[in-house]
Amino acid sequence: MNNAHPERQCGHAFQPSELDRKLIVATQEGLPLTARPYLELAEQLNVTEADVIERMQCMQDAGVIRRIAVVPDHYKLGYTLNGMTVWDVPDEMISTLGQRLGSLDFVSHCYHRPRHLPDWPHNLFAMVHGRTQEEVDNHIEAIVALLGEHNRGHDVLFSKRILKKTGLRIRK
Repeated sequence: MNNAHPERQCGHAFQPSELDRKLIVATQEGLPLTARPYLELAEQLNVTEADVIERMQCMQDAGVIRRIAVVPDHYKLGYTLNGMTVWDVPDEMISTLGQRLGSLDFVSHCYHRPRHLPDWPHNLFAMVHGRTQEEVDNHIEAIVALLGEHNRGHDVLFSKRILKKTGLRIRK
């Protein structure tokens, strides 16, 4: 990285550059849906595609951007039943079991959360999606089988409405 160029500086004491701010504003609603979204952003901001990629990577390395990923609209894809499954599993197995659950094709995200005893014993969360109640029930049974003896209890919290998800916002 060329530290002489102020737009290229990235480190532990990250300070967003003017280009970083412009990139954040330009991507607040998501990346352009094109084959080369970084090129489109570069043309819009009058910089090179390499500059855009470098700054996005720098912001990700600094923790400003947590991740860049596709966020599907499950409802538009026909998956209208969504349940957050919550599981009580041994803490020493959380990483192994979480990776197994997260690799299932019907789980969109899976993560570890702290217990809040005595009222909330669950420490492993996994969002499952289905088109019907029967499909979601089958997914849950598959997780029960996968966890086996490590499943000390679970529950399912079904979505009642869609919550708008947004990322970082900066006023223009």
